[in-house]
Amino acid sequence: MGRHADPSASRRIPRLSPRIGLAVAAVLALGAGGAVWATAGDAKPAPCASPTAVRVTVTPELDAVARALLARPVPTADGGCARGVVTAQQPLQTVGSLGALAAPELPQVWVPDSSLWAARAGAGALTNLGSMAASPVVLATGRGVADRLGWTQTPPTWGQAVSSNRPLAVPDLAGSAEGLAALAAVRTSLGGNQAADDAVVQAVLAAARGPALSTEQALAAGQKDAADAPLVPVREQQVYAADHGVTDPALVAVYPSEGSPQLDYPVLRVSRSSPAVDAVAHRLLSAQARAAVMQAGFRTSTGAGPKDAGAATGIRSVAPRRLPLDPAQVQQLLARVTSLAAPSRILAVFDVSTSMEAPVGDGTRVTLARDAAKSALALIPDTSSIGLWDFAYRLHGDDDWTSLVPTRRLDAQADGKSQRELLSAALDSLPQRLSAGGTGLFDTTLAAVRQARQDYQPSSVSSVLLVTDGANDDDRAGLQLDKLLTTLHGEADPARPVKVIAVGLGPDADMGALKQIASATGGAAYSALDPKDLQKVLFDALRQRG
Repeated sequence: MGRHADPSASRRIPRLSPRIGLAVAAVLALGAGGAVWATAGDAKPAPCASPTAVRVTVTPELDAVARALLARPVPTADGGCARGVVTAQQPLQTVGSLGALAAPELPQVWVPDSSLWAARAGAGALTNLGSMAASPVVLATGRGVADRLGWTQTPPTWGQAVSSNRPLAVPDLAGSAEGLAALAAVRTSLGGNQAADDAVVQAVLAAARGPALSTEQALAAGQKDAADAPLVPVREQQVYAADHGVTDPALVAVYPSEGSPQLDYPVLRVSRSSPAVDAVAHRLLSAQARAAVMQAGFRTSTGAGPKDAGAATGIRSVAPRRLPLDPAQVQQLLARVTSLAAPSRILAVFDVSTSMEAPVGDGTRVTLARDAAKSALALIPDTSSIGLWDFAYRLHGDDDWTSLVPTRRLDAQADGKSQRELLSAALDSLPQRLSAGGTGLFDTTLAAVRQARQDYQPSSVSSVLLVTDGANDDDRAGLQLDKLLTTLHGEADPARPVKVIAVGLGPDADMGALKQIASATGGAAYSALDPKDLQKVLFDALRQRG
């Protein structure tokens, strides 16, 4: 998404508070049954002269709990003992390490926040030994916001929450299991179809267009009960940790009515089984571990805890219904929405031949195209770059096209206005620019692709968005389809790829030609037989453009 801080710095409350850390230590010292490594009735630990070191990597929010659990040696099945060496690391970094580092440099036991990371790592050697903790994914905001929306009494669905016009702070999806799980829940809530995909894309784009808030900044706004406090998908335990010890806390967790995805904190054995590795892993799954995580604001895999949950902690006592997620579908969703993270570089090319004056509903094809384009423009983040052409027949000398606004970043300034403002004004002028004559579709397409390649930037996803309601009918000696396709293939540059996203508007569009053009560039072609569907088509084109 590009507008949020690095996930290692912004997506979580970094560490448990000293109060919670002390509570964890107390639970470990006084928990039922005493320390695992002590024999029944013993007041002192069994001797352990040379413990075997076991590398343990945990997600940062479990750092204090894991260190306390492994503060003393753990007995092994072969009569020895093991010492857990704990490192806190964001799961995204660990996933990278699993694919890049040699075995001696890897953790032997890994506890990420979600099993989704194991699926993403694609490491068949990972063995899931059980869940150390659990925390439902919720939407955090201020109590006043939740009350005004009526969500305190009647919780929304995930789809309703995201479409409530409340600001949404979406964490960096590359490093946030919470954000990705929440968007997957939204997609499921809305039916799991293409319309649901488009709704997720709109939510991501709208969040990127809003203030660049980190998760911590969004939570801080909720803690202040600010009127503009956004919704932010977080683990329930973050709300607990932020509210713990606060008199009358304002930050609350909203639990959508369908249930919540759950972070399951799997204990994963990375290396082969050994007495030392197994002993450390079992300590993280012990009764003492369950008591410690509940004391720190987590739940167990069965939903038990936290012990003092209630209004004073902004979370509810009873765990929400667990909303299952299919890891494969979540991976597909990640691939779709993270393609939006790379800035777009789009040259938009609109047909202004007189056929675009055909009436549709309360307007015409061209006014609908204008309105749909402006709606899409409002969602695209400032990091993207867009230019605008129109085309018909000999609009500029012998050229069938005219450049209305050159391609620039949306936050760039020119002539005292932002690029976004210049594009909006140029789109407004399209109905006044309709031109009689033919439609130089093929010549315009080649010129636009060449211009986009000339303006290519490696950091962006480059494409030509071509919107037309007709077919090529240039009566001059212009390009024909076979020559256009041959040229597109011949000039293709893998180092500077430019895709054509072609939109055929209405029943007269030459979809056969548009599909071949799109295919020749690795793009996609869309048919909007009902011009009123153009806005949905444009959103879908944005979703697919990566």
